[in-house]
Amino acid sequence: MKHLGVALASAVLVTACSSPTTNSVPVAAAASQTPAAFVPRSGIVIHAGAGNFTLADLGERREPMREAMTAALMAGHNVLTRGGSSLDAVQTAIVILEDSPYFNAGKGAVFNHEGKNELDSSIMDGATHRAGAVAGLRHIKNPVLLARLVMEKSPHVMMVGEGAEAVAKEQSGIAFVDEKYFYTERSWRALQRELEKEKAQPQKPSGSAQLQPPGSPGAYFGTVGAVALDAKGNLAAATSTGGMTNKRFGRVGDSPIIGAGTYANNDSCAISSTGHGEYFIRYTVAHDICARVEYKSERVQAAADAVVQDELKKAGGEGGIIGMDHNGNVAASFNTTGMSRGYVGEDGKPTVMFTTEDAGPLGPQTK
Repeated sequence: MKHLGVALASAVLVTACSSPTTNSVPVAAAASQTPAAFVPRSGIVIHAGAGNFTLADLGERREPMREAMTAALMAGHNVLTRGGSSLDAVQTAIVILEDSPYFNAGKGAVFNHEGKNELDSSIMDGATHRAGAVAGLRHIKNPVLLARLVMEKSPHVMMVGEGAEAVAKEQSGIAFVDEKYFYTERSWRALQRELEKEKAQPQKPSGSAQLQPPGSPGAYFGTVGAVALDAKGNLAAATSTGGMTNKRFGRVGDSPIIGAGTYANNDSCAISSTGHGEYFIRYTVAHDICARVEYKSERVQAAADAVVQDELKKAGGEGGIIGMDHNGNVAASFNTTGMSRGYVGEDGKPTVMFTTEDAGPLGPQTK
């Protein structure tokens, strides 16, 4: 009987341990309540330049600008929804902006002191850290395509001027245009105004560079950029510009400089910059923001504000950035009155804004 009692007690114990209680969850239900693996929110953000301008300053250009920016956003979005890469998405968006006469990139590039157009661009892959950049181009219709070619078909990162164009001639897919292609009445008039200002100013020492002062009302840099996150969780960034009106001596700004005007890293974020390039180069703005995200675990918006609104502003640097982190959170920060910017996420609904006057949430942000 003693052994029977022990056996019965053991059976009761086993049954009690194996039977569900009123607080237990069936296996199937428990599985359904297990948090699903986080899926990054794919999307694309673009900018079309920062500056001290208002909606009124944009005038009749505002709607054509909005249309071009929306077209760029949706073209990039379509790449992403078809399972395309973030690299293809940013390149597609930038090409559309370069083909528009309303931005300081490609067709709408500003003139240098000699009345010529010199174009710069860069692109970076956040998955591999590969990057390509070009500067001082005079005959390339879409500089971002040549930057991509440098990244993928050469052992180099950056090529400039005639050398870069010589490489383009050896490859297919890069369109050359006559210099007259880049002429726009608006950019030409902007150069004439700057030249008149020079004549009215006291003579400067020989060899001193003449750069457009960034702080004047209505000043608009017009550089274009894009960052994107694809369904595989890969980030990419690209930037394209005509530089500064009335620039001299082969001046190159931040747009083709990896880490200053463009940066992408899957472990942190992707950034494209616009503004007074010398400051963005000195403060390695794009990389600094991503480093804060990666090493200090800062939110991408907080990291961007720390650099653009604090460090850059204290130094006298004007401009802004767009960004996206590896989770799909969006950032837009600028210390000027305006920065043309836009976003479209997985819902396919584009948002375009221009200044602080029409500011609002651009895209998803972690609280």
